[in-house]
Amino acid sequence: MKQVLIIEDEKDIIELLEFNLRKNGFEVKYAQSGEDGLRLARTSPPDIILLDLMLPGINGLDICKLLKTDQKTGHIPVIMLTAKDEEVDVVTGLEVGADDYITKPFSPKVLIARLRALLRRNTEKGETVKKVLKAGPITIDPGKHSVEIDNQQIQLTATEFQLLLVLAKRPGWVFNRTQLVDDIRGEDHIITDRAIDVQIANLRKKLGDAGEFIQTVRGAGYRFRENE
Repeated sequence: MKQVLIIEDEKDIIELLEFNLRKNGFEVKYAQSGEDGLRLARTSPPDIILLDLMLPGINGLDICKLLKTDQKTGHIPVIMLTAKDEEVDVVTGLEVGADDYITKPFSPKVLIARLRALLRRNTEKGETVKKVLKAGPITIDPGKHSVEIDNQQIQLTATEFQLLLVLAKRPGWVFNRTQLVDDIRGEDHIITDRAIDVQIANLRKKLGDAGEFIQTVRGAGYRFRENE
């Protein structure tokens, strides 16, 4: 049974989420503050986290940063819940490592579908042994869900890893933003071009000098540089 950790301060939202998650076969834990959420995530890591953006004390963005930079929790997918639907809030959430987002008010059915899709993609990546990819100093091991630069492991979010894998599997091939969204999050996912650009920027930054392997094709999209 997959375990979901809810970090949310509104009791009504917690009850709505808990009811629908349990009804759909999930185990549920929850925390009403960021501090308690961090403690639960570290002591009993869940399979996925639903994280409210607006929390008392430490806000959701800071919690996400802490989760994604902690070796114990960095691999856990995070879906951010927010009452704000402006692009800047979505982009900010993705910048700090969130793997997906959904805005309030939301349909429980839609949230469950998105949650299952993210868990399924992570499970498939973990269970399917695929060929290790190498390009320059970059080594991508899909089976281990790991990336190394010159034998030093790089910490990526689930979305960043999948984005790198999609590009690296077909070097030289130009992917537009819509194709990248479809490959990473599914055709029913609504996301802005700006959000994809943010993920690419984050990925390049983490790759350091090797980030130059991800090339921008003006007016078309992105591609992974072919080995010379």
